[in-house]
Amino acid sequence: MLSHLENEKTLVAEARAGDAKAFATLMSQYENHVYRLALNITRNPQDAEDALQDAFLKAYAHLGEFRGDSRFSTWLVRIATNEALTRMRQRSSQSRVASAESNEAGKEVSKPRQMKDGTDNPEERYGKTELLEILSEVIESLDVSVRMVFVLREFQSFSTEDTARLLGISEAAVKTRLLRARLLVRQRLNVWLKRESGSRRQGKAGVGSRRLIPNSKD
Repeated sequence: MLSHLENEKTLVAEARAGDAKAFATLMSQYENHVYRLALNITRNPQDAEDALQDAFLKAYAHLGEFRGDSRFSTWLVRIATNEALTRMRQRSSQSRVASAESNEAGKEVSKPRQMKDGTDNPEERYGKTELLEILSEVIESLDVSVRMVFVLREFQSFSTEDTARLLGISEAAVKTRLLRARLLVRQRLNVWLKRESGSRRQGKAGVGSRRLIPNSKD
């Protein structure tokens, strides 16, 4: 959940007056949140980093246009969302082979960080890794308009009203797209869970059968 600075309005006013330190404070507060948002949209760390940098640069350059009728963070997220979408469209325009290679490279880099804690056994570790991959694939497969709503509502905890305002759509459209996304994710996860449950039952049955073999020789 995004936490807001109590003195956000004061910092914005000071930044608009040319105080670079005030804007740096705003950046420090919201940069992680904006990066996660961009990463959830683009599914690519480098694109997310570029979107983050450009979002802050544009926000600083256009501070004079910020009217203050919403939170600065909401305005910043709107800019970051547009930048992330631009990066995603640019990447989609490349060849499918290059895009697939880039995505696979990104996944390989992230896997060790996800599974380094060593608190679970190899079977559990494999299951978690596969589940993360399933979630990633489902999110990537969503239509852009549906994915945007899903990311803002489920990952960034934006309200229906704020999501509608950010994307320039009605609240009814937000609810419809979110429902579609949830149904698709649930369907794909159910398939995976049923398959995992079946595999575990078969594994236990196999162990039981092997244990009976020595007794049959006695």
